[in-house]
Amino acid sequence: MSLKHIAIIMDGNGRWAKKRHLPRLLGHRAGVKAVERTVRAAADFGIPYLSLYAFSTENWKRPQTEVKGLMSLFRYYINKKVLELVKEDVRLRFAGRIKELPKDIQEIIHEAENETEKGQRLQLIVCLNYGGRQEIVDAVQKLLKDGYKGEVTEETIRSHLYLPDLPDPDLIIRTSGEYRLSNFWLWEGSYSEFYFSSLLWPDFNKEALQEAILSYEKRDRRYGGIQR
Repeated sequence: MSLKHIAIIMDGNGRWAKKRHLPRLLGHRAGVKAVERTVRAAADFGIPYLSLYAFSTENWKRPQTEVKGLMSLFRYYINKKVLELVKEDVRLRFAGRIKELPKDIQEIIHEAENETEKGQRLQLIVCLNYGGRQEIVDAVQKLLKDGYKGEVTEETIRSHLYLPDLPDPDLIIRTSGEYRLSNFWLWEGSYSEFYFSSLLWPDFNKEALQEAILSYEKRDRRYGGIQR
């Protein structure tokens, strides 16, 4: 089966840190290393699209010290990795309520998207301040704001999503042994295959990604039909 888009719910940074008696923020830093490994692995495996659930609209409820630490990590690593992404021919894009983020992070995001827009080897989509329900609400709000008067179809909604050109994820991976979507790609993931890993996200690596891909390749996707 053709595998174009892998999406990952990166879960388990806090538990990884707790097991080692470390602050949660060090778990998030270790999680960034797993992101780097996974991006390289996806590119090596010839995957054209990789999306990562980095920060949800619900994550603002976490302790302010953790939220501030995460924002600092985003600032640092987005700036630090842009030149490397350009060199690796990777295009960086973001999905979510970006306008609600701190102004300086918005500027960093726009600069990173502009500097990497010619990347063709892999599109890396970072879902930041993202929520699946919120995305659908925002799409409807865009329709109303545009004064749309025609029939509302799936295509109409899709054209108003955050990244309407992005193909639906073929495979959604969640780490840390949890079995839920957590408001991730609700519209786009309606026919995605799922793979659940017991690994905590900082321990995820190329071999784990390969196992998920091999599992996907053994499946029969029928989209509601029957096998012929």
